[in-house]
Amino acid sequence: MKKPIVFAGRDFDRASNLRTDPNWIEQKTKDPSSRFLPMHQLKALISLKEGARIDWRGYVEVEEFVAADAAQIFLGINDDVSHFAIDVSAIENPKRPPNEDWGKFIDVRSVAPQLSPGEAGALAQARSMIDWHNRHRFCAVCGTHTQVQEAGYSRKCEDSSCGATHFPRTDPVAIMMVTHGDKCLLGQGLNFPGDFYSCLAGFIEPGETIEEGVIREVWEESRIEVTNVRYHQSQPWPFPSSLMIGCFAEALSEEITVDRTELNDARWFSREEVRMMLEQSTKPTGLRIGGPIALAHQLAKAWIEESAPVAKRATGASVSGSVILIRPRNGRISTATMISFAA
Repeated sequence: MKKPIVFAGRDFDRASNLRTDPNWIEQKTKDPSSRFLPMHQLKALISLKEGARIDWRGYVEVEEFVAADAAQIFLGINDDVSHFAIDVSAIENPKRPPNEDWGKFIDVRSVAPQLSPGEAGALAQARSMIDWHNRHRFCAVCGTHTQVQEAGYSRKCEDSSCGATHFPRTDPVAIMMVTHGDKCLLGQGLNFPGDFYSCLAGFIEPGETIEEGVIREVWEESRIEVTNVRYHQSQPWPFPSSLMIGCFAEALSEEITVDRTELNDARWFSREEVRMMLEQSTKPTGLRIGGPIALAHQLAKAWIEESAPVAKRATGASVSGSVILIRPRNGRISTATMISFAA
């Protein structure tokens, strides 16, 4: 079985049907078998004794933070054990934690590739949720303080005349491998090192489909029109809370006009160049693309291996259905035609 992309693994049953019961959550919070992931300034407590792993702790060790109403998130249940994340940023010196046998607080992005898929997924969930609570302590409607509900999955305005409920947000981001024959289009962000390139990407806007977002973003950044947008895979990206939606798209031309407000550069690369960039991806210098943690890396790898999503069927099987053919114009969908087929 193919290993999930970093942050996409999941060991927990999030048990959304149970976390709405405050009595059940209180019971599980104080249950001696429950485990807690301490987070300090969005860094995770990691044990390095036998390779990197989350340094789960019991209730007694985090009780003072629970009592102080620190942000606490119910992550889910695994093997009948409830798991939580808790913000321990009140610790003045993270190098001197409450107990000497605690591990080390480490940046989530740097340590996640070293963890099991399930633990990396827990870090993504914990970091995004605690960061959301840090940013949404007050009601966006009236400015009154909000109270945590549903074990961390919503906040409710304390002003009874308002009573607005706020939920965590996830921002969808389209990231696309644009191809034209044996070439692919990569760009260099304004803050990228000189020889570092990646797939074009951008936020999907309200009222926009994934396909429309891909077409618009590519047009805006490179003035390249694309068609045949295909979904490949997705990845939670907890910085602070995005969902990367990886796609392939086919370019209708090769003439690039770079939007200098978005990119330093954009150009076409051959398969051999991209293969070399993948090999260089973990090095600090040289022509390269992001490391294996990045969805851009996985899209490039899939393209090199010619494993972009293509419908497959068994020999002798019949397939019927319909597809929508999209004709873009100036970064917008100008026509869309439904075509039925049978094979």
